[in-house]
Amino acid sequence: MEVAAASAKPILRVAAICGSLRKASFNRGLLRAAAEVCEDSIPGLRVDHLDISDLPLLNTDLETDGGKGFPPAVEAFRGKVRGADCILFAAPEYNYSIASPLKNALDWASRGKNCWADKPAAIVSAGGGFGGGRSQYHLRQVGVFLDLHFINKPELFVQAFQPPPKFDSDGNLIDAEIRERLKQVLLSLQAFTLRLQKKE
Repeated sequence: MEVAAASAKPILRVAAICGSLRKASFNRGLLRAAAEVCEDSIPGLRVDHLDISDLPLLNTDLETDGGKGFPPAVEAFRGKVRGADCILFAAPEYNYSIASPLKNALDWASRGKNCWADKPAAIVSAGGGFGGGRSQYHLRQVGVFLDLHFINKPELFVQAFQPPPKFDSDGNLIDAEIRERLKQVLLSLQAFTLRLQKKE
């Protein structure tokens, strides 16, 4: 957590992680919108996107120093997770579950000393049908073992293919109602994070 010199208010750093690697992903668009919302209207909350595209597939043969050393991309990712005050996941649903790139990132950062432990977190998703709901619920199950602390409400499942259009052709969020609901998720994450930090 940083402190803004002028206002003396805490600045919480949100590590934003998208489970889709596609550039025009709707889920990636939700994270871009989250960064914009924070910059425009939520003082004290800053979103930093954590790229997981360079992470190798989990292979413990790549670990060194008795399981304490990791490939450079993994070390860098783990450091960014540790340095974050809280986590924002954008979790697309693949085959009723978590997308493999996201699961890979979760697993790498849990190896050795678990980098996720005691981090407040929130989940958003966009997709067809349930809007990624099954992925969110599976992620919550994984989070139990990882000691992640998810906000319970509000939930945000964006039914991306239902009219009116929610995203443009580049995956940018264009729906004002969804943007407001996203803001409420971020405000809840901010309040929950500050509450947990006061207990430390």
